[in-house]
Amino acid sequence: MSKRALVTGGAGFIGSHVADLFLDNGYEVVIIDDLSNGDRENLPARATFHEMDVGSPQAAAIVEQGRFDVICHLAAQLDVRKSVADPMFDARVNVLASLNLLEAVKRSGAKTRFIFASTGGAIYGDGAPLPSPENVVKNPQSPYGIAKLSVEHYLAYFANVHQMQTVALRFANVYGPRQGLHGEAGVVAIFSKRILAGQPLMIFGDGTQTRDYVFVGDVARAHLLATTIDLPKATDIDARAFNLGTAVETDVNELARTLVASAASPVPIEHAPPRAGEQHRSVVDWSKARRVLGWEPRVAVRDGLARTYQWFSERAEGAPRDAGASASASGAGASASDRSSAAGRAESAAP
Repeated sequence: MSKRALVTGGAGFIGSHVADLFLDNGYEVVIIDDLSNGDRENLPARATFHEMDVGSPQAAAIVEQGRFDVICHLAAQLDVRKSVADPMFDARVNVLASLNLLEAVKRSGAKTRFIFASTGGAIYGDGAPLPSPENVVKNPQSPYGIAKLSVEHYLAYFANVHQMQTVALRFANVYGPRQGLHGEAGVVAIFSKRILAGQPLMIFGDGTQTRDYVFVGDVARAHLLATTIDLPKATDIDARAFNLGTAVETDVNELARTLVASAASPVPIEHAPPRAGEQHRSVVDWSKARRVLGWEPRVAVRDGLARTYQWFSERAEGAPRDAGASASASGAGASASDRSSAAGRAESAAP
C-alpha cells in the first residue's frame, strides 16, 4: 500500500510545494484547504482535495479515518498585524484548529507523524542571540507568536502523554514561486510585482532591517526528511523543534537591489518613514536541523530571488502552473523514482 500524507493549507504557497514533493516521492496526498487564502490553481492534479476549514468536525473525521503516515499542518492565520487586531480570531485559527487535528490523531490510534509549521522569529522575540538557536528563551511579542508557541507546548504534551510523533519546524522568512503578499517575506512578492509594473520599490525606514530568507523548496524538503527520522525523546518543546533558515542576514536594501538586478530594471528604490514596532534583526541557527534531519539550505538567496522573480515574470506573461512546480522541484531536490475567515490556508509564516 502507498504511504499517505495529509497537507493542510495545501492550496497555499508553502503547502502546495510540500504536496508536490510528497507526490513526487510516492505518497498518496490528501489536501484540506478552505481557499480563503490559498489558490485552487496551486492544487496538484494528483492530490485528493477537500475544501473545508481544518477546524471543522469534517476535517477531524478525515484525519480520524484517513490512517495517514504523516500530517503536514501548514494551514494558519499568518498575519501578525491581524493577530494584534483580533487575537481571539488568531487563537481560534492557529490554536484551536491545530488541537482539532491533534485530538483526531489521538482518537485514530494511528502512528501518524504530525509536522507543525511554526515560526523561527516571532517566538524568540527581540533580544535573542543571533543566529537564534532553538533553545533560547521564548519571548513572543505578538498574539501570532504566542499562538505558535502555545501549539508547540501542546505538541510536547501529546508526545509525552499520548506518545504521539510530533515535530515543529520553525520557519525563517520563506519566499519563492507561488508566494503571496502576506507575511514578512511577502516583501519579495510585493517588490517583484512592483518591478513588473514599473513602479518604485518603497522601503520603510533606512532599509538596514535584516531577515533570514529561506527558499520554499528547501522548506518543503525539510518536511519530507522530518517524516522518517528517528525522533528525539520529547523532553521539552525544543527537543523536536528545528529551525529552517540560512543563518544569513539579508537587509531590505540588499533584497531590493538584488531583485532589481535580476529584473535588469531601472525602477527606483525609495524610502518612507519606519513602521513602529518592527523587529530590526532576525536570523536563525539551523545547525540542529543539519545534525538531526540531515537538512541544509541548498538555494542561496541571490539564486532564489532570481528564480522567484522569473516565476512572477512568467505568470505576468501567462505561463502555466508548471513553471512554479518545476521551481519547487529544483529547489527541493525531489527524487524522480490572508487574511480571511478560516484556517485552511498556508502562506509564508511571518517569522
